[in-house]
Amino acid sequence: MSAPYGREGGLFRALRQGAAREWDAYCWHPFVQGLAEGTLPLAAFRRYLVQDYLFLVQFARAQALAVVKAESLEAMREKGRVVQAILDETKLHLVYCREWGLDEAAVLAEAEAPETVGYTRWVMDQGFRGDILDLEVALAPCTVGYGEVARRIEAHPGRVREGNPYENWIVQYAGPDYQAVAAGAAARLDMLGETHGGAARIASLTRVFAEASRLEADFWQMGLNAS
Repeated sequence: MSAPYGREGGLFRALRQGAAREWDAYCWHPFVQGLAEGTLPLAAFRRYLVQDYLFLVQFARAQALAVVKAESLEAMREKGRVVQAILDETKLHLVYCREWGLDEAAVLAEAEAPETVGYTRWVMDQGFRGDILDLEVALAPCTVGYGEVARRIEAHPGRVREGNPYENWIVQYAGPDYQAVAAGAAARLDMLGETHGGAARIASLTRVFAEASRLEADFWQMGLNAS
């Protein structure tokens, strides 16, 4: 699939190309194919839903770190809005969990899976040890990746809509609101690549991008393993 985000010659597309193997393994994981075809075991999705809530809590912390690392006051304001949006999303996520028969108390009492801990703490580590560009590159496979996952699902010849238990999830990420979020994250990487020496750091940034993509694939696999 051609790159739908970022600009030609920009940092995001360079990272996507440099980590193509890990990116494709993440964006078209068997978990994703199961979502597209409606064949993913329900137990796998329930496991994913619970851990995704716990992931969102830590993702908000990472975005809060981006406020500290931000390159300008305006960037701080924007990152502050992102943090609030994620915190609001955690509330909606619990509502969605209830629709799947997952009691809120049970979700809140669930322990983080090793995959959740490993991924989220690794992202935080990238932010603590590096600058805003290192952190944004570590965050991008989640933000941009879900947009591309949805686009790949929509383009899949075996895509099932009617009777697909995951249709609402797919529509959420394929819709214009989330697609704008994904495009914005890729555009931000392109901008930071120009202002923070992305071309000179491409090797190390590609390793970060590839590792984040691998950890995303592990997160899908964690769900599959529950089935």
